[in-house]
Amino acid sequence: MRGGPVAASPDAYVAALGGWQRSLVEALRAAVLSAGPVDEVIKWGHLVYLDHGPAILIRAEDERVLLGFWRGRSLVEHEPRIKAGGKYDMGNWVLRAGDAIDPETVADLARRALRMNRELGDPTKPGPA
Repeated sequence: MRGGPVAASPDAYVAALGGWQRSLVEALRAAVLSAGPVDEVIKWGHLVYLDHGPAILIRAEDERVLLGFWRGRSLVEHEPRIKAGGKYDMGNWVLRAGDAIDPETVADLARRALRMNRELGDPTKPGPA
């Protein structure tokens, strides 16, 4: 499962998971969806949440689950477990078996990420010169 299950829909993605990963992805997904209107799709092989471009991802791997934010570097001050890295302003919170999340913390991060996309536009597109 290295990059997560191959799935045609978000529901199929979650259904293909088992054990701790399924429970964790279900909790993350519910928290993100509670943050407000957002398009949930399968993109790049995992769950992606779109609002004026990609904002949030959830990716299950063999030994971990990633909660990623395209503007994650701006969220580190709100959640220090987010580590900056990758293209754009990506930041990822790496979760492993036994890790717990606070759904309200995840929902707050999701609200912030979605608001930044609405205010700043698609993080994958060049900004104004």
